[in-house]
Amino acid sequence: MPVLSAGAGLHETLALLTSQLRPDANHKEDMIFLKDVFSEKSLAYLMKIHENLRQYERQSPTPVLHSASSLAEDVAEELQSGPMSAEEKELLQLLTSPHLRAVLSVHDTVAQKNFDPVLPPLPDDFDDELEEESVKIVRLVKNKEPLGATIRPDEATGAVIVARVMKGGAADRSGLVHVGDELREVNGISIIHKRPDEISQLLSQSQGSISLKIIPAVKEEDKLKDSKVFMRALFDYVPLEDKATPCQEAGLPFKRGDVLQVVSQDDATWWQAKRVGDSNLRAGLIPSKQFQERRLAYRLKMGTLHNPKALKKLDYDQECDKAGLRRSFRLSRKVRQGSLAEANASDPSGPEFLTYEEVTRYQQRANERPRLVVLIGSLGARINELKQRVIAENPQRYAVAVPHTTRHRKTHEKDGVEYHFVTKQAFEADAHNHKFIEYGEYKENQYGTSIEAIRSVQAKNKMCLVDVQPEALQTLRTPEFKPYVVFVKPRIPEGRRHRSAATSPPGGRTMEEDLEEMRLSAQQVEQQYGHLVDRVLVKEDLASACAELRAILQCLEQDAFWVPVSWVRT
Repeated sequence: MPVLSAGAGLHETLALLTSQLRPDANHKEDMIFLKDVFSEKSLAYLMKIHENLRQYERQSPTPVLHSASSLAEDVAEELQSGPMSAEEKELLQLLTSPHLRAVLSVHDTVAQKNFDPVLPPLPDDFDDELEEESVKIVRLVKNKEPLGATIRPDEATGAVIVARVMKGGAADRSGLVHVGDELREVNGISIIHKRPDEISQLLSQSQGSISLKIIPAVKEEDKLKDSKVFMRALFDYVPLEDKATPCQEAGLPFKRGDVLQVVSQDDATWWQAKRVGDSNLRAGLIPSKQFQERRLAYRLKMGTLHNPKALKKLDYDQECDKAGLRRSFRLSRKVRQGSLAEANASDPSGPEFLTYEEVTRYQQRANERPRLVVLIGSLGARINELKQRVIAENPQRYAVAVPHTTRHRKTHEKDGVEYHFVTKQAFEADAHNHKFIEYGEYKENQYGTSIEAIRSVQAKNKMCLVDVQPEALQTLRTPEFKPYVVFVKPRIPEGRRHRSAATSPPGGRTMEEDLEEMRLSAQQVEQQYGHLVDRVLVKEDLASACAELRAILQCLEQDAFWVPVSWVRT
């Protein structure tokens, strides 16, 4: 008979025992049963796990002493008590150096702490109605955080089922709780016949450790599918105000413009997501794109939501003419019938609801044309002045798209420099063929900015700056231009808006009225086009605004930015 070595483990003993089982005539059935039991792979695995745990206990590192700092101080004092050799002086210098003293202090702090979790003993009583192999006792340690799982009642049986497991939460990190598991007890308290809100309160009140009695789900495919999709939010979301959410505490609040990492789309109605840059590892619930669009469509049908494309737009031309805050043909610029912007905005499929936009990180490469920089502004922003100042400071790097016009060329002007001078017939033909981003009329002359004018600037490896009406943004947001949109608005003193108009000149407009008009203009631009804006520049004075815009342009060439996925996928 083989002899086991002194260092043989339990799994080796089990394997040897199994090989020695020889069925005989008297005990054939018993031997076959024992051999089948000892040959089970799960039993062999358990033996290996037990042996590894015992080995870890024997080899677990423990601190030699808990007071290294005090010992170092005693040695230093002993060295200083008498004459020192060169080696002793060097040792004293090491022991008294601040870095070594800090390391020893950290060592003592760690050595004096016990990092093992303190868990309550397992319950001795098991539900006799349940088969032993179908019950799982799960013990989780959570530090003042939600469990990271939601529950729902089973419509047929009334059992409490785990509906979803939040990525990064305590339940997910344990790997022991899965979608579809049936929950029976929480900390030894039966939850049968309890309402969902009572169970949620019981789970949330449990601190430190929490013990769950679970009947595991049968279907493995119910486990969450990993997803790494990034979405830019195009609306604000407050879970505490959403009555449809399955668990308000598990919801993830976000603002328009936040980039969200969608970690699970397993549920078609409620996605799991994290805010990019957020230190919280646990994911939260957000409404899915399809569900949010269905809600908005219903509100639109019921008359509680305006069609985003039918929103009343501010007549910039009339307002700017009144305030005298814009120049040249922009005073009467309009989007005309048949223009490229209008053709691009028409959507026969119905209203476009602002929910999410899938995005990815993009950084301009050396061999790529510079991104287009689009400036939009509200009343009083004077963005043309800002644009021209920045270009004049560095004309080798930045340039403007030369506009087209039908007016006569002046003696000091050169064709293709100030304007492209064309005939009225040629201008109308280009407009009919959608070659302009936007165009308009001023003092019976036509003015417009063409797509080719932008391309000609980019072909020279210069960054093109254009200022357009916000309506033109939809036309420019293409993979070719990859526009970076800057919204410029003037800083409006809060106190000036509330002053009395009693000092206004007879029949004239007060400063307070002009400021209020500018404030409303900026507010309306943000409401209608804020989801298309990458950066808001608050203009207090021309010098500071130029400095900020220059910094933006420099970052645009060096840093990575979030852009729509469609811009980089071929």
